[in-house]
Amino acid sequence: MAMATHQREEEVKWVNHYSSSHKILLVGEGDFSFSLSLALAFGSASNICASSLDSYDEVIKKYKIGGSNLLTLVKMGAFVLHGVNATKMKCHPELQMRSFDRIVFNFPLAGFYGKEHNNHMIGMHQDLLNGFFENASPMLRANGEVHVSHKTTPPFDCWNLKDLAFKNSLSLIEPVVEFKKEEYPGYNNKRGDGQRCDDPFPLGECSTFKFELSPAAKKNFKA
Repeated sequence: MAMATHQREEEVKWVNHYSSSHKILLVGEGDFSFSLSLALAFGSASNICASSLDSYDEVIKKYKIGGSNLLTLVKMGAFVLHGVNATKMKCHPELQMRSFDRIVFNFPLAGFYGKEHNNHMIGMHQDLLNGFFENASPMLRANGEVHVSHKTTPPFDCWNLKDLAFKNSLSLIEPVVEFKKEEYPGYNNKRGDGQRCDDPFPLGECSTFKFELSPAAKKNFKA
């Protein structure tokens, strides 16, 4: 009886591309609702490392339920980090010795410095993603994946995620999967900046782009 109970406790649970057995790094979290959605579905956050560029104080100030989300995550065993720059994270003292099965960046944004169709803004977003991919690829386990959920309509399709990833030893996993917010109960996409930072933004058509280490990178991978 005790053995059967233990087996049930160890049962792996899945939410789309993510399993409770995966070591998951979430980057650029806003109110930490995506991390919490996974944790609640898994019944544990022990394999979740949730991070934000914002400091703890900024999260509390910006997001009405940010504090309660963080409290629940920590109680469920999550490792939470603040002040993590996605373009420098491989050198972060709490991350440089870790590796992950999934590294997730939902709806990355370099900031609000003009219209989204402006070439300068597109370039800023591309620089952000290029830096993220450069840092994420060496942090992956051999069969790990990098996930970027992103709008697929113009001008967002001009970011050229596939090419940016390829430059950093990552290959796109086909097919690209439609992102459905309702599949992550409790997840709230946030603007993250300005006076309306706690407001949602329209998602429209969006997908999760999944990348794995390129064949050459896998060949040279050292476990």
